[in-house]
Amino acid sequence: MRASASSSPDLPALQTRLQHEFSNPRLLAQALTHRSFSADHNERIEFLGDSVLNLAVAGLLYERLSELPEGDLSRARANLVKQDTLHQLAVVLGLPEMLRLGEGEARSGGHKRPSILADALEAVIGAVYLDAGFDKAAGLVRRLFKDVEINPQMQAIGKDSKTELQEWLQGRKMKLPIYRVVGTMGAAHQQTFDVECEITEYGRVERGIGGSRRAGEQAAAAAMLMFVNSLDA
Repeated sequence: MRASASSSPDLPALQTRLQHEFSNPRLLAQALTHRSFSADHNERIEFLGDSVLNLAVAGLLYERLSELPEGDLSRARANLVKQDTLHQLAVVLGLPEMLRLGEGEARSGGHKRPSILADALEAVIGAVYLDAGFDKAAGLVRRLFKDVEINPQMQAIGKDSKTELQEWLQGRKMKLPIYRVVGTMGAAHQQTFDVECEITEYGRVERGIGGSRRAGEQAAAAAMLMFVNSLDA
């Protein structure tokens, strides 16, 4: 049985907040749909939106922090696109009231869950990209981050495992790791994600499990870090 924080999301109001009127509003509806609500959910669009977000934020940082080297820019980007930041932006945008959730997920407070909201925000960005192209999606990202403080000191914030692994590989002129979700377990409202992290140059694959795709990627990256750090020992 279906349920949701909003069974009929007010898409026109959200489009006003996004400052983008969709040619295909179904894309926005899908971006707000959790897998517990429908098979036509937002995970594929969220995957796309994640890449669009990272590129748009990279451009923003390149402009504003022109004095920082590559490694510090990567760390600053990681802090801007982390779950906590995206969760806060999703709340400001009013996404908790817009999500379409299955009955169990709605009862368990899914509309407040940071991982779901962060993923939904990325899906919305992906939906704008599909509807109108990169420039429109990048414009949305810039509006979303206009009140987020961006300064050189951001690079001093601690690294997460994915960022640390990326910097280790970049320092050795190696390809970035490849992350793949290889399995999901549990009910839709209490899923865990089994994620692989692969470094092609070593033919090495490590796995991690987390309560969201992001958490699974971080766990897999942490496992891979143990391997690559052992090479330097």
